[in-house]
Order: sequence, then C-alpha cells, then structure tokens
Amino acid sequence: MSLGKVFTNSIFKNNPIFIQMIGLCSVLAITTQVSSAIAMGVAVTFVLICSNAVVSILRNVIPENVRIPAFIVVIATFVTLVEMVLHAYMPAIYAALGIFLPLIVVNCCILGEAEGFAYQNKLVPSIVDGLGTGIGYSIAVLAMAIVRELFGSGTLLGMQVFPESYPGIGVLISPAGAFILLGLYIAAYRSFMAKRA
Repeated sequence: MSLGKVFTNSIFKNNPIFIQMIGLCSVLAITTQVSSAIAMGVAVTFVLICSNAVVSILRNVIPENVRIPAFIVVIATFVTLVEMVLHAYMPAIYAALGIFLPLIVVNCCILGEAEGFAYQNKLVPSIVDGLGTGIGYSIAVLAMAIVRELFGSGTLLGMQVFPESYPGIGVLISPAGAFILLGLYIAAYRSFMAKRA
C-alpha cells in the first residue's frame, strides 16, 4: 500500500473516533474548550508518531508474549515527555487536560495502532500511519470542541463570539450533550463515507 493511501486511510477510512470508535473517553471529556482539544490533538499525534516509530523499529526484537506490556512502556515514555513539557511550559493547558493527559497511555487509539499497524509494518509507513491517525483524532476532537464551546458557552478559543447576554445551550457542555453530539457526528460521518463509497 502506498504511503498516501496509508495516510488518507488513517484519517478518513479508519478514523479512530468516527469509524473505529476507540479512545472516546478523552473526546467526551476535554472538548468543552477548543484550546484543550487542540492541545490533546497535538499530544496524541506526537505520542502516536513516536510510539509507532519505536514499535516498528523494535518489532523484530520484542517477544510475542510481552508485546502489549512493551507497547505500554513505549507509549508511557512519550506521554511522560508530553506531560513534563506541558507542566513546565503550559501549566494552564496541563491543568485543563487534567487526568486525561496521563490516560493517553491506555488510549485504545494509540495502543491499537501500535498493535495493529506499527508491529506489522516498517518504520516510514508506521510514522505516516501515526501522523494520519493523529490528524483523524484531532479533526474529531476539534469538530466536537468547536460546537460545544461556541453554542454551549458562546465563546471560541476563550473569546466572546455571541453577545454577553447569550445564555448558552447548557446541555452541550454537559457529558450527556457530548454523547449526543458525538452520536450525531458518527451518524453523519458514516453516512457521508457510505455515499462516497
């Protein structure tokens, strides 16, 4: 398979949120603000690229019976790096992401790519797959966050968009609203992909 095909499939055909429906916990939790969604998207993309690269390089060295613990150690290393950088240089973002930042370690999206792609492919395709999956994840969290922040709070990136008197659609910034919106996005996305096919 060509690198372009790997890249586009990772974003669209195998979108981790809208198609595979993995790693939903962070998508539902951190999408009340666009800034948090951007930070999480960048963090997940970085971890995906780096962990896919390392798993691909070590795939012939990692014994079959300990591959999952080995993947988790690799992923945890990069998540810890991201955590330390955010904590040192962007404390507000670090605080906003809260517990969901260290939970990237067990994000099924990242573990699934390490197991399903990087462990079976060479370095460059694995990096491209990590980048594509990260972009697909980022698109999903941004789509959720834009709607939730704009219509839920009347702001976008913290700036007031609607008048101060705008009451906001409270359900959109609640967990129930996140589930409903995600369901609508998944239905629309799958319908669109089915029509394209």
